[in-house]
Amino acid sequence: MDYHALAERLLPGNYPELSSYESLYPPRNLPKGAEVTRLAPSPTGFIHLGNLFAAIANERIAHRSGGILYLRIEDTDLKRKVDGAVEAVIKALDYFDIRFDEGAEIGGDETYAPWYQRQRAEIYRAFVKHLIEEGRAYPCFCTAEELDALREEQTAHKEVPGYYGKYARCRDLSEEEIYRNLDAGKPFVIRLRSMGDPEVKHKFHDEIKGEITVPENDQDVVILKSDGIPTYHFAHAIDDHFMRTTLVIRGEEWLASLPIHIELFAALGFERPRYGHNCSLMKQDGETRRKLSKRKDPELSLEYYRKEGYYPRAVKIYMLTLLNSNFEEWYMKNPDAPLEEFKFTAAKMSKSGTLFDLDKLNDISKNELSKLSASDMAAFLKAWAMEFGTPAQQKYFGDGEKLSRVLTLCMGIGGKKRRKDFTTASQAMKFIEYFFERPAAHEEYRVEKDVRNGILRAFLQHYRDTDDAQTWFANVKAIAAEFGFAAEMKDYKAAPEAYRGSVADVAEVLRIATTGKANTPDLWSIQQILGEEEVRARISEEIKP
Repeated sequence: MDYHALAERLLPGNYPELSSYESLYPPRNLPKGAEVTRLAPSPTGFIHLGNLFAAIANERIAHRSGGILYLRIEDTDLKRKVDGAVEAVIKALDYFDIRFDEGAEIGGDETYAPWYQRQRAEIYRAFVKHLIEEGRAYPCFCTAEELDALREEQTAHKEVPGYYGKYARCRDLSEEEIYRNLDAGKPFVIRLRSMGDPEVKHKFHDEIKGEITVPENDQDVVILKSDGIPTYHFAHAIDDHFMRTTLVIRGEEWLASLPIHIELFAALGFERPRYGHNCSLMKQDGETRRKLSKRKDPELSLEYYRKEGYYPRAVKIYMLTLLNSNFEEWYMKNPDAPLEEFKFTAAKMSKSGTLFDLDKLNDISKNELSKLSASDMAAFLKAWAMEFGTPAQQKYFGDGEKLSRVLTLCMGIGGKKRRKDFTTASQAMKFIEYFFERPAAHEEYRVEKDVRNGILRAFLQHYRDTDDAQTWFANVKAIAAEFGFAAEMKDYKAAPEAYRGSVADVAEVLRIATTGKANTPDLWSIQQILGEEEVRARISEEIKP
C-alpha cells in the first residue's frame, strides 16, 4: 500500500516538517531539577475536589522545584464545552491560592501557547499524517451502530471491550476498499495501529504508587475524530511533549489508559513525562466507603466551598493532610507557618483511596478562623457577602466599628481563650445576624409565660446601658430572687428543690428575648453593642399578653 498517497488523500495539504516543532517549542530554560506540571481540565463548567487535589500537588511540586505550573484546556469535545467554564476554573482555583505561571486566559510565556487544544489542531494533524505515512495509523469507517453491535458481541462472549484484533474490522482493509469508501464519501476517523500484546507485561515506575505492572496496549484507539480534531489521548501526548511537561500528577482513573499513552509516546518518538496517579477521594457511607459522587455529594464541587464560605487556608490545610502523609505532623509543629514551607513530595502521597471527612475539615476551619484578627475576619466575611450574601447581610459592613466590636466579642479576642464558633463565612454571618437584624424567630423559653413576662418587665424597669457588667449582673440576680430563682448558683446546687431555677435561667430568658438564642457570648456585652434603645425595643416585643 502507498501510505504516502493515502496520507495525502486523508489529510491533504502541506504541513510543516515535524522537526520544526522541536525548535518552535524548545526545552524550557529552567534550573536543573525544576518540574513542569500542568492542570488540564475540560471546559465543562464543573470543577471539583479532585481537580483541587491534583492542582495542589502539581503547584507544590512545580514551585518547590523552581519550575512551572501551567493551565491547559482540553476542549477537543465541543459537546461538553460550557461558556465561562475556563474563567470558572481559574476563579475557583485562585480562591484556594493556586497560582498558575502561564496558561489559558492567564498568558505567560507565549513560546508554549496556545493553551487551548482546538487552537493546536494543525500540530496534531501533522503528526497524524506522519503516522499514516509510517503505516502506524489508518482510516476507520465503522458507524456508531456497527461499533455498538461490536460491543454487544464482545459482551455476549465475555471478551474485553474495544477495537482490537479480530474486532478491528477496518485495520486490514485493502487499498481498494479504503479508496472505495473514501470515494463514496463515507465519514471516517483515524485510528492508531497498535503493535502491542496485552499478554506482555512491563514494570512501570509510578511517582506515587511506586513499581506497578502495565500490560502492552492492543487497542486501536481513535487518534483523530471525523471533524479533524484529535482525541484527548493523542492531543495530550503531543502537548505534554511540546509544552515540555516533566511530571503529570493525575487521578488513578487514568491508570487504565496508561498502556495507550505509553504506546502513543513511543509511536511519536517522544520522551515520556513521568506519571503519578493519585488516589481517589472516598466518603464513608454507612458501613462502606465509596468515591465522592457529583450526583450524591454537593461537597464534591469546589463551588460548594466558595458558596458556603470555607476559609481557603483551612481547605488547603485539610487537602494537604490527605495529600502528604507527613503534613499533619509538620502542621502541628508549625501551625502558623506559610504552607509553602512544607516540603511536599509526590513520594509521600497516598497510594490507595483517601477518606474525605467534612467534619475534620470543619474542625480545621474553626481553628484557622479563630486565629484571625477582627479586621482580617471582617475582610474575609465582606468578600464572601458581596458575592454570595443577602442584601441585608451586605449592609452589616456599613458600620465598621460596630462590626469590629461584634467580631471581637464573638471570637473572644482579648479574652483568656479564643472562641471557635465560626466554621464558614455563611455560618458566621448567620451567627452574628442578631446584632444587625431583629430575630425572625426565638428559641423556646423554658420559663412559663407569666413568670417570663414578669422577668422582662422587671429588667426593663432597672436596665440602664450605662451600668457596668457587675452592676448589670447584680440587677439580674435581684430579679432572680424576686421571682423565686436562686440568685447564687451555690445556693441552687445545695437545694434545687427550694427554687424555680437559678439565675442562669433568668439570664437565659433575657438572652432569648434579646438575641433569639439560648446560647451566645456574654449578654451584657451584646446589649452594650446593641444599645439601650434597641435592647428595650426587643425585650418589649417579647412581653406577651
